[in-house]
Parts: sequence; C-alpha cells; structure tokens
Amino acid sequence: MWDSLIIQPFINVLLFIYNLVGQNFGIAIILFTALIRLLTHPLMARQIKSSQALQELQKNEKWIKTQEKYKDDKEKLAQEQMALYKELGINPFASCLPTIIQLPIIFGLYQALLFALASTPIDLLNLVRHIYPGLVNVEALIPLNSRFLWMDLGQPERLNIPGIPFGIPILVVVVVITTYVQSKLVSPASTDPNDQAASMTKMMNLYMPIFMGYLAWTLASGLAIYFVTSNLIAIAQYAALGKVNWSNVVPFLNKDNSKNSKGKTGKKPSKAVVKSKK
Repeated sequence: MWDSLIIQPFINVLLFIYNLVGQNFGIAIILFTALIRLLTHPLMARQIKSSQALQELQKNEKWIKTQEKYKDDKEKLAQEQMALYKELGINPFASCLPTIIQLPIIFGLYQALLFALASTPIDLLNLVRHIYPGLVNVEALIPLNSRFLWMDLGQPERLNIPGIPFGIPILVVVVVITTYVQSKLVSPASTDPNDQAASMTKMMNLYMPIFMGYLAWTLASGLAIYFVTSNLIAIAQYAALGKVNWSNVVPFLNKDNSKNSKGKTGKKPSKAVVKSKK
C-alpha cells in the first residue's frame, strides 16, 4: 500500500516534471516541492489560525484566572487548560500537524529518489516497474541526470573546495536555519511554563531543525533541496499572509517594543493628571 499510494505517484510526478523542464532533476524537485506546498496549503492556513487563537488565549480573563487558581496543582491545571481549549474550540496541537504530515512525504520522497536515480540494471528494472504506462518515454529519460549545481542528488550534499580536505555541507546549515525560522514564525508566544501545548511546541521547534539537519547530512542531497525549498516557500506564505510572529524569531524586537512603550508612557503626564494635582 505504501508503495502504490506514496512512492509510485511520487516517482511518476517527479519524472513527468523532469521531462517537462528539460531533464533537470534539481528543478524537478523544486517544482515538486512547490506542488506539495500548494496541496498542503489548507493545513498551513489552519496552523496559522490555531497559532493566533493560542496567542489570543493568553489574554483571556478566564485563562489567566485558571493559571492563578491552579498554579500549585499541575495536574488539575492541565485538565482545566484542556477543558478551556475544548470550550473555545481550540486545538492546541494543530500547529504541529503540518510537521507531522511532512514525515511520510519526506520518507516517500527519499525512496522515490532512490528509485528514480537508479544506476544498476536491477535498480533500473525496478524503476521501470514503477512508471505508469504511457506517462513518459522511459527509454529517452533513463539514465536520469543526477547532477544539479555542485551536487549529486542521489548522494549526501558536500561542497568540495580546493585546498580544504573535507566537503562543506552548505545545505545542511541552510536546512537547520530555515527549519528553525519556519517553525518559530507561527509558534504561539506563551510565558506560562505550565502550558503543555506551548511546551510541546517549544520542544518541536528545538528538535525539528536538528532532526532535519541530520537527515540532510546523511541522506540524498535531493532531499535537502526539498527541505530548503519547502521552508522558503512556507516562510514566504506566512509573510504574504502578514500574520507571523517575527518577535519569536528575533527576540529583541519584543524588548525594543516594550522599551518604546515604556518611554512613550513615561514622557509626559496627561493634562487630566496635571489638573488633578493642582
């Protein structure tokens, strides 16, 4: 079932795009990523909506009273928090859903890359068996061109520079940075250490960039291209919607805003205050 529902469609879409763009597999992966992002856009919109709802919840009077009332009883506090989530129709874990959905896509794409970039006769035979009849002219495409920029898309990415005895994993660094930025942009800001949903999101924001970086380090560089492209498209989508939490990515923005607000409120007393003193 995994093969017929995930791997085979991925292989055929990649090969179809590869044939359209002049047999450039790197461009095919980028366009394939854009297609995946388009199909998962409703999930992303739901993620942003959930994140905004969680941010607004921090100002809810009932939420604040619950934190104060049960601050010494974490178990009861967790129960009351979940009850309040249910009452207000908020799914605290919705922001994690797109990340979880990405996992089968990642593993499916990795296996599709291994099939598509076949080199041995047995691998080529397996590839032919996965191609839908009449979709593409297999004889004209095989073997596929696996080179893109400095990378062999079927191998882990390393940039070899003359004089340096080891390859530099440029894309690994980019994957870690863009994954971190993309996850932090829609993270609900929470100052409550007892908020389980916020704690789980914080852990995801910490470990997911490391996990993605590890995959980019060890697996095919075609997968790293998918990660970077997916993250950049997601960041652009969030920015276009104008509903992102930039202060989560750049924490000093909050400090600057708070200083400005304090400075504005402390400059001059209002006329009403002056009159009352007189």
